[in-house]
Amino acid sequence: MTDEPARSEHFSISDLADEFALTPRAIRFYEDHGLLSPARRGARRIYSQRDRVRLKLVLRGKRLGMSLAEIAEILDLYDADKSERSQLAKFIEVLSSRRMLLEQQREDIDVVLSEIDAITKDCKRRLKSAPAPNAIKPSEPT
Repeated sequence: MTDEPARSEHFSISDLADEFALTPRAIRFYEDHGLLSPARRGARRIYSQRDRVRLKLVLRGKRLGMSLAEIAEILDLYDADKSERSQLAKFIEVLSSRRMLLEQQREDIDVVLSEIDAITKDCKRRLKSAPAPNAIKPSEPT
């Protein structure tokens, strides 16, 4: 990919889809949820530099596990407060909450992994003492 789309002031849906490795449908999905608001020229969507930056922030938020509602709230704060103070404070709050959730999930995963290790160890121990499936058993008198 080139840096050409980033220098332009206006972008088509294909430009953004190519730049961010998304489908046009994904971009329309974010538009439907109010995260992007392109201008229209007939049936064509014309995305601004602002829309491009917002899309980049949406994707960053999704990568961090944020919900669309959380992302929308942060983007709306940016529109209301150009100093970014309220946006940054909210972002810190969301990230802190996300971090706590991930740490809890990591603890839960560690517990499950320990259980898997214990069960695997027990199965291996039992397998060593179990007779082989094709072992010849002494025949019983008939």
